Amino acid sequence: MGKVYIGVDVGGTKTAVVLSSHPPTSLGRIEFATLPEQGPERALQLIVESARELLAQHGFAEEAIAGIGVSCGSPLDRVQGIIQAPPNLSTWVDVPIRKLLQEEFHAPCRVENDANAGAVAEHRFGAGRGCEHMLFLTLGTGLGAGIIAAGSLYLGANGDAGEIGHVRLSPTGPVGYHKAGSIEGWASGGGIAQLAVRMVEQAERRGRSSALARHEMLTARDVGVAAQAGDAVALSILRRAGERLGQALAMLIDVLNPQRIVLGGLAWRMGDALLVPMHRVIAREALPQTLRACEIVPAALGEEIGDVAALCVAMGLEGKGE
Repeated sequence: MGKVYIGVDVGGTKTAVVLSSHPPTSLGRIEFATLPEQGPERALQLIVESARELLAQHGFAEEAIAGIGVSCGSPLDRVQGIIQAPPNLSTWVDVPIRKLLQEEFHAPCRVENDANAGAVAEHRFGAGRGCEHMLFLTLGTGLGAGIIAAGSLYLGANGDAGEIGHVRLSPTGPVGYHKAGSIEGWASGGGIAQLAVRMVEQAERRGRSSALARHEMLTARDVGVAAQAGDAVALSILRRAGERLGQALAMLIDVLNPQRIVLGGLAWRMGDALLVPMHRVIAREALPQTLRACEIVPAALGEEIGDVAALCVAMGLEGKGE
């Protein structure tokens, strides 16, 4: 029997454990609800049980594990492998997941920020192939980024490079990263939901109707569906978010001069209502020469990106080919 890799993609809603002998192709996968309100113990036990079940299903002994990779949201200590209560896992306070999994399986384990891991996955196996200088932005409930510079993952002084979502765009606005007016506040799924509440209330005060007014708990998905149906308020929400995202990307294009920006998550699901104003602002604000050098493309790995990202962590990839 050959060697295998185990990838663990830990999210606030779901956790997936995947087994692979030749990444990015997987042999098997088990997914379960993370349920962070119950604390980390249950999920950690399920990670171990799922890994053992996958090994047994495919006839591998634990000695066959070449590496285990954990991809999880920040903050975390990637060197020590400790999850430090990210916003979507607030009960996971200083969880030493690397130590726990290494002791359980007697195999090397690495832990990485999910945006960095996603950047490596798209660079190695997805839309960033062939790029020396690439940015990957994940737009989900939050907003994170990973940077590939000169073909390798750029980590910064202590592994926290790429936290573009924390940068403030405006003195006030939707809250992301505990900061009003941050890029995450304006352009993430959670931020768009906040923006929708404000703009629907403003529209009602002005006598404008919107299908969004019927929703008790507005989500970015609700906004996207309403925009596709032509709802004027939903379209104005996405226009505002797209403009702010364009501002952020123009700054990144000028500062980092990438060849390619790979956008994952909701950016493409929202379609032209968000992308057209985004591109309009980029064209207005970025330097012409840096903009000419950069293309903006959708992530290629789709729903598989979390699995592939975790496997990349298990393999110890840092952007460059083997």
